[in-house]
Amino acid sequence: FLVLKAGVKRPPTEIEKEIVALVRDKLGPVAAFKLAITVGRLPKTRSGKILRGTIKKIADGESWTMPATIEDPKALDEIGEALKGRV
Repeated sequence: FLVLKAGVKRPPTEIEKEIVALVRDKLGPVAAFKLAITVGRLPKTRSGKILRGTIKKIADGESWTMPATIEDPKALDEIGEALKGRV
């Protein structure tokens, strides 16, 4: 997932493709990085480990529960919406 800086005028899909190509160029095909998704913001918690696990479950279509420490629960819903039709 990536968040673009305010004022970026390029299409997000163009930037996503460019990032995938850049990672593969810099790290090689072993990186297996194939998909970048632009979101408006990323959720914040005191524990990134729990949050990464929750985002993985959302991406994998598994059931998940809202972490108690998340600052804005709507951010995870936005990630779920961004994933629809992309994974």
